Amino acid sequence: GTLGEDLDLEAGYAAAQLCALNALSVLNAETENLDHVTIVRLGGYVASASNFFEQAKVINGASNLMAEVLGDRGIHARLAVGAPSLPLGAAVELEVIAAMS
Repeated sequence: GTLGEDLDLEAGYAAAQLCALNALSVLNAETENLDHVTIVRLGGYVASASNFFEQAKVINGASNLMAEVLGDRGIHARLAVGAPSLPLGAAVELEVIAAMS
């Protein structure tokens, strides 16, 4: 869907949370647990109508979840960008850069 067209801010926030959960799931599978994972940077892309300007609030869904799950290790640098469309009709797409300690 598209934020500001057929999806509202709350739906976008939930989509960003789901993306973050998926990213954490992949990290957990690759590292066997999240105890030594730190999120360095999160890039969030939001499918947005031309009159939607709250991309940062949408990506807060992912950022807040990372901090909730990982504590201080989930606090990261961030980018939130609007796009006219995303692959497969996704509302939100995340790019996550993580480090192991």
